[in-house]
Amino acid sequence: MQKNALRFLTLMLCIGVGSLYAQTGQNVKREFKFGKIAPAEFETKVSGPDSSAAAIKLFDVGDCYFEISPTTNGFIYVFERHIRYKILNKNGYDLANFRVELYKNSGSAKEDLNYMDAATYNMVDGKMITSKLNKDAKFTEEFNKNYVIKKFALPNVKEGSIIEFKYKIKSDFIFQLHGWKFQSSVPTLWSEYNVRIPEYFNYKTNMSGYYQIDHPLHQNVNASYISGLNSNAVYDKYCVANVPALKDEPYVTTMDDYNPKIEFELKSTNFPNDIYRDYNGSWSKIINELAQDENFGAYINKNSYAKSALPGILKGEKDTLASVKLILNHVKNNVKWDKSYSKYSSGTNPKTLFEKKTGSSGDINLALLSLLKEAKIEAYPVLISTRENGMHPGYPLISAFNNVIAVTEIGNQLYFLDATDKDLPAGMLDYENLSHQGYYMDFKSLNGKWLSTEPSIASEKIFVYNMVLNKEHKLSGKINQYSKGYAALNLRNKYRKTNNETEFIKAFKKDKTGLEVSTYKIDNLDNLDELLSESMDVVIEDNVEEAGNLVYFTPLLFERTKENLFKLEQRKFPVDFAYPFKESYRITVTFPEEYEIDKLPKGGIYKLPEENGTFTINYLSEGKTLLVKSIINVNKSFYTPEEYFDLKELFKTVVEKQAEQIVFKKKG
Repeated sequence: MQKNALRFLTLMLCIGVGSLYAQTGQNVKREFKFGKIAPAEFETKVSGPDSSAAAIKLFDVGDCYFEISPTTNGFIYVFERHIRYKILNKNGYDLANFRVELYKNSGSAKEDLNYMDAATYNMVDGKMITSKLNKDAKFTEEFNKNYVIKKFALPNVKEGSIIEFKYKIKSDFIFQLHGWKFQSSVPTLWSEYNVRIPEYFNYKTNMSGYYQIDHPLHQNVNASYISGLNSNAVYDKYCVANVPALKDEPYVTTMDDYNPKIEFELKSTNFPNDIYRDYNGSWSKIINELAQDENFGAYINKNSYAKSALPGILKGEKDTLASVKLILNHVKNNVKWDKSYSKYSSGTNPKTLFEKKTGSSGDINLALLSLLKEAKIEAYPVLISTRENGMHPGYPLISAFNNVIAVTEIGNQLYFLDATDKDLPAGMLDYENLSHQGYYMDFKSLNGKWLSTEPSIASEKIFVYNMVLNKEHKLSGKINQYSKGYAALNLRNKYRKTNNETEFIKAFKKDKTGLEVSTYKIDNLDNLDELLSESMDVVIEDNVEEAGNLVYFTPLLFERTKENLFKLEQRKFPVDFAYPFKESYRITVTFPEEYEIDKLPKGGIYKLPEENGTFTINYLSEGKTLLVKSIINVNKSFYTPEEYFDLKELFKTVVEKQAEQIVFKKKG
């Protein structure tokens, strides 16, 4: 696997990066010493949009450079970080609880925390009091088989305190250097990253985010590892000043996609007296490496389990789509997903996975591909960067992927396959995989291409209320709800998470004041290709108001949109719903003979430009029956920042119009 692909690199020439910095201009050269706090730092304040910030990051400086490991005589990289905060209020106290994640693989390769120092500083009667990190405030947590977390808790943190941390990590995993994020949840006065790379390494650099990163230095410097032996290294400095806090916004993939950051992945090495070595410098190189990897292509090719299991799975089925569904269901029903994403398998044979009965997404979907291959069904792996992992930059960068799914083509239709969730039908992907594109690979031709992962299965929720209103203002009748696509997936997942139906109904009623459910029925829970339907007999109280001889009633009851999630005047980031959706409401109310309609809200249709979304609401009355229809149709998954204002206005209209009341007048 790539994390330790370069462990074999030994000392081919005694070279290295020393501490010699290139000459820098005053505008980018800033020096910070641990424990040296200027009195003015205690006076630091914030204003404007960040005036309510819990803390301010005074500086955050990182250095990444290379050393020679005394144990392996191969290269390792060193990552140093020095960070200082001013705590502004109690909400910033958590910053004093610092954590460092350290990676290790199944072999001997690992990351070590080589050094850590931390302190709290308080001004007391004009004198600075220093509280150092206590020995008993250091903790180690074995997070999982690959990660160890070192935790540190600083003492005496108060409003107005300054805290700082300085630490050093040494890492064997030089395929992917430590990246750097220039923005965080608190405003930052200065963020800087210095990287020095020996001339023998060529790294792909991925810079992303919605904030300009300055790159004031890119130049050769003298470098040495062992006294008397010199070589060259490339020194890069990246920095930003006065960065506002990165604030969460609704409907994004991950805020990391918009955080200005830089990442590094090894492209090639060119050592003296050695051949040029390409590490995933092109897509064909990546595909070829994965085809041979024991935790990827070679895993798919292991057919001992597939050969013995397939006859019992297929039972003579000849139809291709039916066979795909049988194989998909077999994997879903026999292996439980451990909720971790991986593009690789953890073992080298699918047989082990079916014996363990649990595994990562990589274990499960690569095993699925093994079964499909043995069944002579053409199916291919598709690399994915999940929504939480962030957007892939698009060029050959294997480390930016963190998941794998399968794809097959049947009757000119693509079917994406993901066996991690029992309730995912063929052709539908988990929400986290809806990152708009995935990279498909054909190991025979060593070709690949980007495929759109936009959902082909519509997501729709239909609410049908048939109610009778009596003179005591009690509503009684039947509610029917129908779910398709992701609405159905979400409901199935919610239903299965509860222990029983009684518990599910209790959760359903929780935010619905005055609702009592006497009978409940759900149909097609396990039939994933059919409409998921619910029906219930209900009584609803406390949703009708009386004032004199007037009766007020909000007809959309529990289903109305009460809050516009789009509150910002302007938005820098796209709105990413992951999938288009449609919500339809049909409410029929029969009201008493003694009532007549005094005021009926005005209906209407409201559209986004180019039919990219609509909202309609209509009111009809006939005799003593009232019918309300409302439809929200968001027919794109992705809206640009330029489209944000129109989207915000549409949902503002939804909130306002769905809240309008019907007014009845009582006769006599």
